[in-house]
Amino acid sequence: MASEEKGPSAEPVEAEEDTSAAIVPVSGSAIRDLIYTIRGTQVMLDSDLATLYQVETKRINEAVRRNRTRFPEEFCFRVTKAEENDLRSQIATLRPDLGKQDSWWRYPPQAFTEQGVAMLSAVLRSQVAIDVSVQIMKSFVEMRHFIAGNAAMFEQVRGVELKLLEYQRTTDERFERVFDYMGTHEAPRQKVFFDGQVWDAFELLVSLVRRAERSIVLVDGYVDAGTLNILAKKQDGVNVTVWTHPRTNLTQRDVATFNAQYPRLAVEHTTAFHDRFLILDGVECYLVGASLKDAGKKSFAITRIEDEESVRAILARLER
Repeated sequence: MASEEKGPSAEPVEAEEDTSAAIVPVSGSAIRDLIYTIRGTQVMLDSDLATLYQVETKRINEAVRRNRTRFPEEFCFRVTKAEENDLRSQIATLRPDLGKQDSWWRYPPQAFTEQGVAMLSAVLRSQVAIDVSVQIMKSFVEMRHFIAGNAAMFEQVRGVELKLLEYQRTTDERFERVFDYMGTHEAPRQKVFFDGQVWDAFELLVSLVRRAERSIVLVDGYVDAGTLNILAKKQDGVNVTVWTHPRTNLTQRDVATFNAQYPRLAVEHTTAFHDRFLILDGVECYLVGASLKDAGKKSFAITRIEDEESVRAILARLER
């Protein structure tokens, strides 16, 4: 086993470099893509340095092991499992092809800070390591200048992110208040809409449809795709039965398309009713003065039928 160095006079480690090999120039942008941030510090990984230095990764780790006192933790440290996940996201961003792989290392890599890279080039007896390290040092300096020069921009981006998070939070709170109100307050007993109040009528009808927890029965002689647009706002799992005139404009294709996304809708036919009724969960019934597809186009009213016996009678008539 190799012994630990005794002090500053320790000899450099041979990197087992092929001295006949040509030194391949490495671009600054390629090096910058290999610099990551861990523990708030810019670092490079042992495997990437080994590629640049044209040696095996184990030679890098061997150099550190034989010269441990020259590599304190602020120069070189082993990446933890928790840090590895964040590092993977950085690599996936900077190097998408590598980021698609499930794993990059058999063991957690060693990370070298700028000082660690400089010390590593000093203990490796390699002209390639010396020349490439000069380029690496320049890349570290360029990145520091870039970060310092764009600190104000980074702060502005951070401010925008915080504002977006706050906007999302307040928006979610507003929606929660609306849904809480709908869940705890009863629907109006009666409401009159005048011609032109199409949106107001649509909004009320949607709020009624959303109140159903199990079933919706709609009696309306004239339904079309516009009617289905209102019924589509129902809660998931609520079954809908529409009783309409045999010559309705609603086609089987319309029904199939609706059921493909908002199951389940059944269409039955009757000519026994003149008025329109909306019955929720078999107990809550509303008399609607206009077909749902025309709500708001002319003046009409919606009234809740309070008599439970009348509601049961309507359902019984439909079953007949």
